[in-house]
Amino acid sequence: MGLIKDKAEYRRILLKIIFWKVIYFSYVLVLPLLLTSFAAWIVILAFLCMHFVTGLCISLVFQSAHVMPDIEYPLPNDAGKLEHERLVHQLATTCNFSPKSKFFSWLIGGLNFQIEHHLFPHISHVHYKHIAPIVKTTTKEFGIPYYSYPSFFSALKGHGNMLRKLGRLAYQN
Repeated sequence: MGLIKDKAEYRRILLKIIFWKVIYFSYVLVLPLLLTSFAAWIVILAFLCMHFVTGLCISLVFQSAHVMPDIEYPLPNDAGKLEHERLVHQLATTCNFSPKSKFFSWLIGGLNFQIEHHLFPHISHVHYKHIAPIVKTTTKEFGIPYYSYPSFFSALKGHGNMLRKLGRLAYQN
């Protein structure tokens, strides 16, 4: 069972997950079905659309920051250790996009500054645009990579190129 110590803990965690799922589906599906005059199919369709759009947006943001042609994909050694410490690893495996777009930073809560988000998770995203130049200068000084795309669309293009590259690797093996 991995990190779960015994069956009682496993059962407790499973029941907690089920409890919160019941709460979620109750207020997102059951309450609208009971309290609105919308047809059931409209409520269910809205629910599915909401999850589809949210999933697509989240995927595009996170994939564009982590599955890119420039970044590294280090593997652990035989002892299970990575070559670099955590912060250097974050810099090598993450990239920013649209760093100059105030609107985009607002829209996605600063997640376009993925590097700073990973390095300083307890700092509000409103400060990332001010921290980014300092981080970039410091990485240059120490010879550590700092990846950034000028726009979200250039990041999407880079992500598409990476997917194409990964797809071709599958056919080569």
